[in-house]
Amino acid sequence: MSEFKNVTIIREANVYFNGGVTSRTIIFDSGCKKTLGVMMPGDYEFNTGSAELMEILSGDLDVLLPGADSWQTIKGGESFEVPANAAFKLKVKSLTDYCCSFLD
Repeated sequence: MSEFKNVTIIREANVYFNGGVTSRTIIFDSGCKKTLGVMMPGDYEFNTGSAELMEILSGDLDVLLPGADSWQTIKGGESFEVPANAAFKLKVKSLTDYCCSFLD
């Protein structure tokens, strides 16, 4: 889906890692939330509260998921899931556009 209709957008940006990662929160009528954002090249570690589906719209990165021994390469058009209350690492190789869906 390339557009969302009938949503509320939180105007203030979510800014992480000194601006290396930014996003905006979108809330649907059903109450579910997503964030749309951009990640600059760099190494990042995130912690989750809710389970997440990370859809990579463009760009490429490597992800080290919780409990994994090896990095997985993800490119535009691919996605990965992260469980709730977990940490995961990213090595973003190029400017990456993403959509994060909160699954809980």
